[in-house]
Amino acid sequence: MQRWRGLDDVPADWGRCVLTIGVFDGVHRGHAQLISRAVDAARERGIPSVLMTFDPHPAEVVRPGSHPAQLTTLPRRAELAEELGIDVFCVMPFTTEFMKLSPERYVHEILVERLHVSEVVVGENFTFGRKAAGNVDLLRETGARFGFAVDGVNLLAEHAVTFSSTYIRSCVDAGDVAAAAEALGRPHRVEGVVVHGDGRGRGLGFPTANIAPPMYSAIPADGVYAAWFTVLGPGPVEGTVEPGERYAAAVSVGTNPTFSGRTRTVEAFVLDREADLYGQHVAVDFVQRVRGMEKFDSVEALIEEMGRDSDKARAILAEAAGR
Repeated sequence: MQRWRGLDDVPADWGRCVLTIGVFDGVHRGHAQLISRAVDAARERGIPSVLMTFDPHPAEVVRPGSHPAQLTTLPRRAELAEELGIDVFCVMPFTTEFMKLSPERYVHEILVERLHVSEVVVGENFTFGRKAAGNVDLLRETGARFGFAVDGVNLLAEHAVTFSSTYIRSCVDAGDVAAAAEALGRPHRVEGVVVHGDGRGRGLGFPTANIAPPMYSAIPADGVYAAWFTVLGPGPVEGTVEPGERYAAAVSVGTNPTFSGRTRTVEAFVLDREADLYGQHVAVDFVQRVRGMEKFDSVEALIEEMGRDSDKARAILAEAAGR
């Protein structure tokens, strides 16, 4: 898969393509349906498929300070798009100048002049151009004029719930990572670098990896979770954790109220493994919430509960692995 940053990366000899456009945060099941339609259409035509996304999130440029919690990093979004068969992953810098493009200029300058689209595949609620004035109907009108087809795809829904990034963020924010996983088609992932914490977990017999996620990451509600833990970096790790392998973990999200903590942290206790993970780029895939965050009367009571949490996480993940 080719990766472009802006239209300057479009090859000089670029021909026709099928394009799908969107933020695609999460690359959830609804997004996957849309992307697959574009991939299939491109294969039928014998031309490349292109996914165009944006950085930063358009909301942050339109209304500074309103950046939503991010379900996937850009590199993760690219990986998931590649798995779905996309040929080109194009990241458009979302600037104030880009934001001010009229819908007509957006179509003519980007879709027609630069990308030479044969077909555009978007969700039925797609909007574009200055003040989001363009919609699927306008896209069809301009498509008829410039010679490209438009496929407006109905939004995917199940059990009266429409799958959207907003819905998934609300699930994550509430700690319902199981519902988030159902809409995503996989567990919600938080990535980050393992940094030094206060070292308290090791003293309690539960050494944890203290994970520093990127800004805007969608972090689940405070509590303890059963999760899969993976070291993403290719470098060597001292211990019994291998990069690229998935391991069971119990993950604590919160401020450590038993110790009057104030800083919110994500701490992963990798079950039945030992390793020096400082500085490693890791991923935590949240499977199920075990319990909410609690303040215990004593350190001994906390240690007992952490043991029970670990046992519950093992059982949850063993069942999940068997499905």
